[in-house]
Amino acid sequence: MFEKYDVIVVGGGHAGCEAAAAAANMGSKVLLVTMNMATIGQMSCNPAMGGIAKGQIVREIDAMGGYSGIVSDKTAIQFKMLNRSKGPAMWSPRAQNDRMRFAEEWRLMLERTPNVDFFQDMVKELIIENDTVKGVITGLGLSIRSQSVILTNGTFLNGLIHIGTKNFGGGRSAESAAFGITEQLTSLGFRSGRMKTGTPPRVDGRSLDYSVMIEQPGDENPQKFSYSNTETLKKQLSCWMTYTSESVHDELRKGFDRSPMFSGRIQGLGPRYCPSIEDKIERFADKDKHQLFIEPEGWNTVEVYVNGFSTSLPEEVQMEALRKIKGFEKVKMFRPGYAIEYDYFPPQQLQLSLETKAIKNLFFAGQINGTTGYEEAAGQGIIAGINAHLLIKNEAPLILKRSEAYLGVLIDDLVTKGTEEPYRMFTSRAEYRILLRQDNADFRLTEKSFNLGLASQDRMNAVEEKYIKVDSFLKELKKQSVEPNEVNEYLNNVGSSPIHQKLKINGLISRPSVSLPDMLPYIKGIKDFVETKFLNSEEVEEAEILIKYEGYIQKEQEVANKLLRLEHIELHSNFDYASLQSLSSEARQKLSAIKPKNIGQASRISGISPSDISVLMVYLGR
Repeated sequence: MFEKYDVIVVGGGHAGCEAAAAAANMGSKVLLVTMNMATIGQMSCNPAMGGIAKGQIVREIDAMGGYSGIVSDKTAIQFKMLNRSKGPAMWSPRAQNDRMRFAEEWRLMLERTPNVDFFQDMVKELIIENDTVKGVITGLGLSIRSQSVILTNGTFLNGLIHIGTKNFGGGRSAESAAFGITEQLTSLGFRSGRMKTGTPPRVDGRSLDYSVMIEQPGDENPQKFSYSNTETLKKQLSCWMTYTSESVHDELRKGFDRSPMFSGRIQGLGPRYCPSIEDKIERFADKDKHQLFIEPEGWNTVEVYVNGFSTSLPEEVQMEALRKIKGFEKVKMFRPGYAIEYDYFPPQQLQLSLETKAIKNLFFAGQINGTTGYEEAAGQGIIAGINAHLLIKNEAPLILKRSEAYLGVLIDDLVTKGTEEPYRMFTSRAEYRILLRQDNADFRLTEKSFNLGLASQDRMNAVEEKYIKVDSFLKELKKQSVEPNEVNEYLNNVGSSPIHQKLKINGLISRPSVSLPDMLPYIKGIKDFVETKFLNSEEVEEAEILIKYEGYIQKEQEVANKLLRLEHIELHSNFDYASLQSLSSEARQKLSAIKPKNIGQASRISGISPSDISVLMVYLGR
């Protein structure tokens, strides 16, 4: 019935979609197996992409030739650049999306991708021969052979949904859980654990009173995620903000005795930075209110997502508490919030390529590795798809360094440090975040993508042209000077000291309060240069960032280059750490378990001290 595939991807969520697209676009014959063809690319939780550090990941996926940025742009209903008041290393793009159109667009893009086939069924078992995966066996009993398999099971592995005192199997609301994979893998020696996530109730927007809420419009000049020719938004939908209150909290407390989280019925750990509303009330007992963001689910639906009100309390408790929120007095609920427990596999069991250490040609990506978030899942998916293709072609895997991409930080953190709670990306996790800005992901990664056969020649040409223009603009800004009578009016307007003699323009741009785009109309020579060279707003902004943060960027690059030397000192997988008695017992144990690829990775393992690294360096003759 089935031909033999190069890559089988199990699961049609964000990780699975990116994995299938990447492997197929590199030339592999791919089969995407999903339990429900109607939910490919589904936004299971909030209808939004991006955010703090997550937006950087979406732009990196786009630069790598992935689809997430394009799908987000095509289905966006609002766009915001977060953290504009901070430095550019913190700027993070975020879009609200039309939930139904998002899933539809993902499916259509995959269907238009040559080399991707689909099959609707549950995968209950892997075909494993000589410690190598050879395919899958489905719930219908069909054996499908392949050279590699990527598991992207999301929250479906033995998924258990909780609402109050009730619980039932499921991987998502109204969808069945998946069984068999965990049991097989644990029998083969894999370690598994349980994690928990949750989602808030969805409500009828027609029943809300927005007049008493605070409007949250999109940016006046919205940008986009993709570096390709997707369109920017011409119109946007607003979100809204309101607050809980003590009366809301009191109503919720009435159900605490039936809370699956507080009663101990939920064993898995939930995301620390996205707690349920009942968890917030307990952990932050001194706060009498919490923010809620009311997010529309699309252009043509009245369904609304209540961001900040994730809960697994009984339905009637949820309803009564919602009605005490300002603007929700007459609310109608479409479906209640719930918590879900699911199996994951601690990611120290993976190589940096996301291939498992125990079974060859088997890759894990997404929530199966203990992460939370669409963006983190999609990022792992594209790397797993790339590396599955490279593996079967006997080529070296793509390993992104921590100084090259948030994707490098994400995977290195997971594989090296592991996680015992759902892992979420933050800018603070990246020690080179000035280098890893959202504006320069194309510069950092497009060439890699092009060399892999993912980015097109047109995309590569566009990046080269962009940075040639930016470089020539930088030279012009450093060459030209400005007279006091040209800019002092502008400087006074922005509260910056006037100049008293001719000054190089790049010196002015370095001032914190000075904005290059705002200053352009005052400097005819530079304004003319921008117009004659056809520089767009993104290229002007890029030049400004490179001038303002030149010293910081250079210093961080020097630090990265210095530490990069440790990444080149390899440690072989058969290295006998147990024989090195000078290492601490914890170091011997953890190094033997994780088997780091190099000294740099070893130094980032929790519990490995500088003295342990010194012992290894001495032993290696360094």
